[in-house]
Amino acid sequence: MPGENLSRDEAHERAALLSVDGYEVVLDLRSAVGDSADAVRTFRSETTIRFRRTGEGTSTFVDLIAPAVTAVTLNGRSLDPEAVFDGSRIALDGLADENVLVVDAQCAYSRTGEGMHRFVDPEDGEVYLYTQYEPADARRVYATFEQPDLKAPHLFAVTAPEGWTVWSNGAGEQDAEGVWRFAETAPISTYISCVVAGPYHYVTDRYTRTLADGTELEIPLGAMCRKGLARHFDADDVFLVTKQGFDFFHDNFDYPYPFGKYDQAFVPEYNLGAMENPGMVTFREEYIYRGKVTQAAYERRANVILHEMAHMWFGDLVTMVWWDDLWLKESFADFMGSFSLAEATRFTNSWVTFANNRKAWAYRADQLPSTHPITADIRDLEDAKLNFDGITYAKGASVLKQLVAYAGRDAFLEGARRYFKRHAYGNTRLTDLLTILEETSGRDMKAWAKSWLQTSGVNTLTPAVSDDAEGRITELAVLQEGDELRPHRAAVGLYRLTDGQLTRYARAEADITGARTVVADLAGEAKPDLVLVNDDDLTYCKVRFDEDSLATLRAHLGDITDPLARALCWSALWNLTRDALMPARDFVSVVLAFAGRETDIGVLQMVHAWGKSAVTHYAAPAWREEGGRLLAEGALRELRVAEPGSEHQLTWARFFAATASSEADFQLLEGLLDGAAKIDGLDVDQELRWSLLSPLAAHGRADEARIGEELTRDDTATGKRHQVRLLASRPSAAVKAQAWAQVVESDTLSNALVEATIAGFVQPSQRELIAPYAEKYFAVIERLWAERSIQIGMDVVRGLFPGLQDDEATLAATDTWLSAHESAAPALRRLVLESRDDLARALRAQDRDRLAG
Repeated sequence: MPGENLSRDEAHERAALLSVDGYEVVLDLRSAVGDSADAVRTFRSETTIRFRRTGEGTSTFVDLIAPAVTAVTLNGRSLDPEAVFDGSRIALDGLADENVLVVDAQCAYSRTGEGMHRFVDPEDGEVYLYTQYEPADARRVYATFEQPDLKAPHLFAVTAPEGWTVWSNGAGEQDAEGVWRFAETAPISTYISCVVAGPYHYVTDRYTRTLADGTELEIPLGAMCRKGLARHFDADDVFLVTKQGFDFFHDNFDYPYPFGKYDQAFVPEYNLGAMENPGMVTFREEYIYRGKVTQAAYERRANVILHEMAHMWFGDLVTMVWWDDLWLKESFADFMGSFSLAEATRFTNSWVTFANNRKAWAYRADQLPSTHPITADIRDLEDAKLNFDGITYAKGASVLKQLVAYAGRDAFLEGARRYFKRHAYGNTRLTDLLTILEETSGRDMKAWAKSWLQTSGVNTLTPAVSDDAEGRITELAVLQEGDELRPHRAAVGLYRLTDGQLTRYARAEADITGARTVVADLAGEAKPDLVLVNDDDLTYCKVRFDEDSLATLRAHLGDITDPLARALCWSALWNLTRDALMPARDFVSVVLAFAGRETDIGVLQMVHAWGKSAVTHYAAPAWREEGGRLLAEGALRELRVAEPGSEHQLTWARFFAATASSEADFQLLEGLLDGAAKIDGLDVDQELRWSLLSPLAAHGRADEARIGEELTRDDTATGKRHQVRLLASRPSAAVKAQAWAQVVESDTLSNALVEATIAGFVQPSQRELIAPYAEKYFAVIERLWAERSIQIGMDVVRGLFPGLQDDEATLAATDTWLSAHESAAPALRRLVLESRDDLARALRAQDRDRLAG
């Protein structure tokens, strides 16, 4: 990997030297099917790049990662491939003012989800291809100047196996010779170019709209998936959300969608949630649901669809100069996803999900040692890859929500409109956007940006309430803690328990500044049972409670009538647990008392995940078994009383399977699988069957043959991934050794199967069984990082970290590795540091829980 890296300084030097006029890329993908005797299956890639020298110097390089280069021609002059190509770069000397470079190469199909990924469907043997490039893997498919600020039009021509269809960013058709030729794109960065090819199931529709100037806009829509998933594909709902999104963005952006058609491909073994390739968005196929799922799942998919659509403007039309300003696309898309979801679709409570789910990701990331400002210092591509994190996405979106409250909605949207028109098809930095927002809002954006975008860390806001003998508030102050005391526009809500309901009776918005801010508008109000700082979730902060409010939540959290307020309180209690301020067993008690009354299904799913994590990581070891038993009992109790056939019943069934640990639990699971047991209204479909079988495999009650029987029922790509995971989860030393060898000592597994094997290997009930691999982990990770692709490296380093060996010895071993490997790749060290922080946090929480016992 080090030889494949690209530094920011190199990118800036190259951008100062040249500009790119266009790419012509010709791919021959016929080798994707049939038998191949090659150790590495390859395809022919011929790239013609037209570029101009605009600065001083006559030497540069073009990026290409390929097994072989057949020919290189610069301005008609043949270059010796062996002399100029080092495996990741082609050196170019003697540049003219205008240049034509032709590179003929053999590029490799990928099994890691990077570059041109090749997938063989085990169900029917069909082959499917798609590309995934962000941040810098277009160079695995064609020769590129692989940096976002060297935009250029792209022209693709693809020869594919007979019977296939090929898609790219532009509209395409097959010519008389069988070659698929595509319309030239607008100027785009290389990382958002795209090719999808194969026998995909394809559905079409159209979006039409009359624009403000009377122009009729028509956008051809397409949606596709593997043939094996076609029977599950609800394309109508995908198109519905797509059209609602286009309506919202056209209403608010005043800039028509600029990239022609709009295809959306749901593809196998995808590393990301989705990718915003203009005109050809790709998604992980898990967003096609093979069984019954909750509305929360449909909301997540709709959010992703709208997130990627927002990128057509924020990221594709206007692109950051370098990955330092990744937030200019990801933070905006994350914010716009929830914003448009709430205002244009049936998911009107999307801000509840945002507060409870997305911000939890941000709060965790912002407390890691690797936290960074939203506008980050990105030295190279490895840094960039790791910066697709909770800071860039969720914290950035949270800060934009704060900005809307600070600058005003109208000023914010007008700023976006001017930004698109002023910088269309160009590249920008932070200052470009701030200048425009200052114009539209009249606010000092530089001071705001310094506090919110250029510093790291999360503030804590705590209420301090004084009252008089008559029970009236004499003063309510908000105390702010944190390394950087930021300005917050926040609401403070007062809640009273009346007739069994905890409802808000007073609210005030205030500018919170400095260490202590008095909210004068609440003086004289009756003393509340609960004070909720950051009511309505206007700002980004961790919320704390005064003692009376915390006591109210312990007894009455489920009585809060407002879903958003309730979600905020759940999140705040979880942060208290993670910060070792609330014992894990106390959080579990709150879950057992009130999760059954949670009406928002997305919040309930998060509460389930937090409850299980509290027992697995934060509970004192001596109480883990008891905590797990209590969760399983609570889950079964709620499962039995849930409305038959409801999404709550399904959610509790999955949680019961995730927490099952007793003989009676396992017998019930077995009965549900073989039909001997029934729960009224519960449809045990194939996806739920795998969930029910998982704990049986992990506890030694389902052997290889039984898992194989389930695969026979579900002999599909998804079934294969489940099978691999369950096989690796069995409680056997031989099984663990085999799984370790498959992931660590071999690189034959695809990215999806690496992920599945790791998930099976790491079982909380098998701490002692996998303990010997802690030492092995530290012995191999530097070699793995050097040998594998960055995606696989990240999966292995994160996934196999011995966090379940949660003791001081593992913490010391981690510190020893970090001390001995100060010169290791910074991205690798960051991953280990993050895992170390999670372990240290778990140990602190366990100590707190132990004291409570």
